[in-house]
Amino acid sequence: MKHLLVFCMIILASCNQNTQKTDLVEPLYNYDIENRLEELNITLIPSPPPVANYVNAVKTGNLMFLAGKGPTKAEGGYITGKVGIDLTVEEGYEAARRTAIAQLSVLKHELGDLNKVVRIVKVLGMVNADSSFTQHPEVINGFSDLMVEVFGDRAKHARAAVGMGSLPRNIACEIEMIVEIQE
Repeated sequence: MKHLLVFCMIILASCNQNTQKTDLVEPLYNYDIENRLEELNITLIPSPPPVANYVNAVKTGNLMFLAGKGPTKAEGGYITGKVGIDLTVEEGYEAARRTAIAQLSVLKHELGDLNKVVRIVKVLGMVNADSSFTQHPEVINGFSDLMVEVFGDRAKHARAAVGMGSLPRNIACEIEMIVEIQE
């Protein structure tokens, strides 16, 4: 009987410790991401629907893989054209920022709360450009810079910025990303 009582006390103490640990989840940020978006005058758009037989995001474990998105204009439609021919590098940079807003919109739709973003892990940026164009990183910086403005150092990511001979519907850039999320 005495051993049973000791065993029960150990179990209760263990359960109490586990409860205390889960109740003390530290916030990831010392600011609210939604408020940060307002400060930056960033308005999320409705999550762009997939246009084929795929989904916007796939979650596996604590990683969210976001499908490639293009630069959606505030008034609708896409920013189109080849950077270096139809668009300047600065316009390409802005197109990449608009793509970041599209990806944040998908992420918000999928997570419900952008404060659950632990870090931006990996970004693949594709620039619609002529074969002689070489400033792909300067274009994709528009995406990376906006992510750092929103999430701080947690948004510093591994990245590839590459040129493409064409992109769907002649969009200026397409960017996909991998995000670590809080469970």
